Amino acid sequence: MDIDARTSKLSDPLETLLGYQLRRASNVMMADLGARLQAIELRPVEASILTLIDANPGCTQSDLGRSLGIQRANMAPLMTGLTKAGLVDRVPLGGRSQALRLTRTGMERVKTVHAIIDAHEARFLRLFAPELRDAALEVLKSIRQEGEGALRENNLAPATGG
Repeated sequence: MDIDARTSKLSDPLETLLGYQLRRASNVMMADLGARLQAIELRPVEASILTLIDANPGCTQSDLGRSLGIQRANMAPLMTGLTKAGLVDRVPLGGRSQALRLTRTGMERVKTVHAIIDAHEARFLRLFAPELRDAALEVLKSIRQEGEGALRENNLAPATGG
């Protein structure tokens, strides 16, 4: 018997585990989004940053990092890349703080990001009965908030998001 035939017959006790299913579903969704965003030379984390700046002009890099669960050391190169790409401008606020805003190019790019994300979300939302969509999002938010709260209580860094 070849390896493919053997592995296709494995009993999989992981199939009934919520965390396992969430992780596998997340991997599939992020791979799909990443492939779609690759067409406009962005990664999901960069698209997330542009989306947040669009919704919150004048926010700071620290604000974004906290919102997305990205550590300061990881935010700096992301912001440098978006600035060098001409998508984000920095405006001094006072001290070392800088407000962030989208450039004209960034505003155009974020429109495309929204269209890509909308198509991506629609692809997967269609799998939910309409009456379950809001409930599913609420459950997922609750799981995230519960986990992030526990990480904070135990002084553990959350996984990077975006």
